[in-house]
Amino acid sequence: MNCVRKALSASASALRSVSVRPRFAPPPPSVCLESRRSATLKAADLAQRVRKEEERERAARRQQQQTPRTPSQRAVVELRRFSRQLQAVHPTVLAKALRRALLHEDRRLVALNKPYGVPVHGGPGVGNNISHVLPILAKMIDGPRAGSQLHLCHRLDKETTGVLLLARSEEAANDVQELFRTHQVDKKYLVVCVGVPVPSEGVIDIPIIEKEVRGSQPHYKMALSPVYRLSQSGDGLTRVRANRQAHGAATRYRVLDSAGGCSLVELQPVTGVKHQIRVHLAYGLGCPVLGDHKYAHWGKLAPQKLPEGVLRRLALEQSKARHLPLHLHARQLVLPGLQGQADITITAPLPRFFSNSLCKLKLSLPEEV
Repeated sequence: MNCVRKALSASASALRSVSVRPRFAPPPPSVCLESRRSATLKAADLAQRVRKEEERERAARRQQQQTPRTPSQRAVVELRRFSRQLQAVHPTVLAKALRRALLHEDRRLVALNKPYGVPVHGGPGVGNNISHVLPILAKMIDGPRAGSQLHLCHRLDKETTGVLLLARSEEAANDVQELFRTHQVDKKYLVVCVGVPVPSEGVIDIPIIEKEVRGSQPHYKMALSPVYRLSQSGDGLTRVRANRQAHGAATRYRVLDSAGGCSLVELQPVTGVKHQIRVHLAYGLGCPVLGDHKYAHWGKLAPQKLPEGVLRRLALEQSKARHLPLHLHARQLVLPGLQGQADITITAPLPRFFSNSLCKLKLSLPEEV
């Protein structure tokens, strides 16, 4: 019995002296921390790659949506890009473009066909403008002759195309400006309207005033300031007191052709109030100028909303309508002859985008216009 006890005691001592180790020993703490960091970095890199890939896909979809799909859309976008380039190029390049647009030249006057999108005067945020390059243009027309000058006689809006009159001296400029002021210059404009004016011929004689439009996008616009309103019975007109800040404005008009919800209109402004033609057409006749995004809505600044039929004829989508140029062209100026001379008539051909729109809208320009 004692022998058995001694044997059991010896076995227990042997077991205690032997250290039992697991089959797979855990790595040191430093190794675990490094592995977790590596896994975290790999996950962050993967997430960043996924985000970049998604951003590339979104950019590709935006580019596809913005890419013009039809020839009309491409032409509209290219015209807008070209007008921006003219304001960004060297003044000499702009002067050369104006030199090619020369319509009339004599010892006192020079007339050119103003391109679309080029401002006449400078201002905040305005690059090149016609007034700035007049000294360069004068040298191109007259050569290096000393004292060569050109002066503006009147102005056209940035988006308006057509006859722009220049004078070779301050005296001639003052004479022409006096003719404009006393309404002795016959001016004819061609306009594509959204809608057909009723009646087809007449005179719009409604004063115009500048007003502030309040709301989410505060801005200023020219507006009508009528001196008559409907009587309370609704069967007559009652004269109201004229606003002292309003300017008298009168415009003759006649419809030359109409088709598909649009019309080609000839206008003769008797007065020269700011944005007179655009305001009289949009608010007086309810037929805004095609591409007039400023006066398409009164209470907001937004692209012009066009009828489906007009969009279809122009092969244009409403989302691209914001690029549609203003279809307002200064077609002709007739100045009275001075000192027994004959009248001076200057006519500007239509810009290409205007002619293309007439063709697509199936509007015809009479030969005598």
